[in-house]
Amino acid sequence: MRMNTYLNESKSLFELHSNTENAEKMAQYMRHQFEFYGIKAPLRKELLKELEQKQGRLKGSDLMEFVQAAWEEPQRELQYLAMDRMDKVKRQLNLDFLSILEYCIVHKSWWDSVDWLAINGIGTILKKHPKYIQKYNEKWISSDNIWLNRTAILFQLKYKDQTNIDLLFFNILAVSNSKEFFLQKAAGWALRQLSKSNPLLVNDFIQNHILPPLTVREGSKYLI
Repeated sequence: MRMNTYLNESKSLFELHSNTENAEKMAQYMRHQFEFYGIKAPLRKELLKELEQKQGRLKGSDLMEFVQAAWEEPQRELQYLAMDRMDKVKRQLNLDFLSILEYCIVHKSWWDSVDWLAINGIGTILKKHPKYIQKYNEKWISSDNIWLNRTAILFQLKYKDQTNIDLLFFNILAVSNSKEFFLQKAAGWALRQLSKSNPLLVNDFIQNHILPPLTVREGSKYLI
């Protein structure tokens, strides 16, 4: 299978460029949740170019298979590589990718993967297919998985004037009693982003609702 060849080539190339000192620092930064080759982002992106010159670009079902296979590997850089590859074709991602993106969000979950998957992956797809937003948002915000909750809060982060503000506020209020740092932070991030274009609306929302201090602090950064 083409995916297996691509994955094996990726692993061989990353092993060749592994750096033990970097790997330990990177693992420590991620609280030792993942193994690392010790390859930083600039080199990883250069290696992706090398892979594509040899193997071509994965798309469609081949890309979906590669993403899932990369998520089963212990080294975090292989998950980063899968996101790098999707990022190159993110405007071509379609509804078929939603299930694999959801899988990635709830497996090997941490902010470094979830945020890209939510904002650049899912956010890009649902912006093209807005009729599916309500269905998926309800599923994610009502989940007992905090990373799916975070996805619901963040997927519109780059929507600007196309943001469904009522939905965003609903999601923020839905988690407003949560003590989870990553939910409080996400809510503040979303409010801060919205305040760039709607400062009065965000200020009114913050003033008229009981929100965690972290959310208020983050959401108020651009407010006068």
